[in-house]
Amino acid sequence: MVTIRFARGGAKKKPFYQIVVTEHASARDGNFIERLGYYNPTSKSKDYKLDVERTKAWLENGAQVSGSVKGLLRKEGLTTA
Repeated sequence: MVTIRFARGGAKKKPFYQIVVTEHASARDGNFIERLGYYNPTSKSKDYKLDVERTKAWLENGAQVSGSVKGLLRKEGLTTA
């Protein structure tokens, strides 16, 4: 099963997340199929960037979305639930 989820980067207590498409069974920071964007929770404006077109394509092909990424997709209007 293919999943859209976060891969953590950054230093200790300074997280930086990449939004990636990966196989469900792979490690959180392991191999991924495609990078769709990033999310920086430590910036004052909760900075994020997302490739909307590629995300739509993966969702149409049946990719599942993790709970934390679903919130960002809701802001972009890609999911309702």
